[in-house]
Amino acid sequence: MTRYVITGTDTGIGKTVLAAALTAALDATYWKPIQAGLDEETDSEIVARLSGRPVLPEAHRLIHPLSPHRAAELEGIAIDPAAIAPPALPGPLVIEGAGGPLVPVTRTTLYADIFTRWGLPVVLAARTGLGTINHSLSTIEALRARGVTIHGIAYIGPANEDNEATIAAIGQVRRLGRLPHLDPLTPDMLAAAFAEGFDIADFRARPA
Repeated sequence: MTRYVITGTDTGIGKTVLAAALTAALDATYWKPIQAGLDEETDSEIVARLSGRPVLPEAHRLIHPLSPHRAAELEGIAIDPAAIAPPALPGPLVIEGAGGPLVPVTRTTLYADIFTRWGLPVVLAARTGLGTINHSLSTIEALRARGVTIHGIAYIGPANEDNEATIAAIGQVRRLGRLPHLDPLTPDMLAAAFAEGFDIADFRARPA
């Protein structure tokens, strides 16, 4: 069964747009376990709009746009990480985390700990610009230290051949492709950009 977790090297890098593109390309269902911040369009709403695919309700919807552990504390909500599990449903599933894998879900559990328990392959979203080498390699090491399978790295932003190649080589990860910044960002433009920048076969076959 085709199931992927999308995580990133940081927040605000375009991870949700990548998740929408992959969800549409795989004819998948999308799920974001925890949404922190409700003032603007949520990640689930963005993916629904851009992918046209089914979106599952979040396990937790938190008002404050903060790390889930802190947002939950401020709202008096107790998050049970053990109760957060990928839903059993037929067909492909794309799951999106929040920020990066070391973002705390509670005071004692990180997203990476949950990814380890799930045992699903992770697609790492990374910027292409300055600072991405350090952020990407640090994230790769954090995931591998916990035994998380990294399916590959997907870049977001203007082409930067040296940065992209350097991270893939040193990090020993599959280079899946690159998604440029799109303006306007429409479902059709996103689908076309993903088809041009990625090979969907890389997501239908697991690495050996």
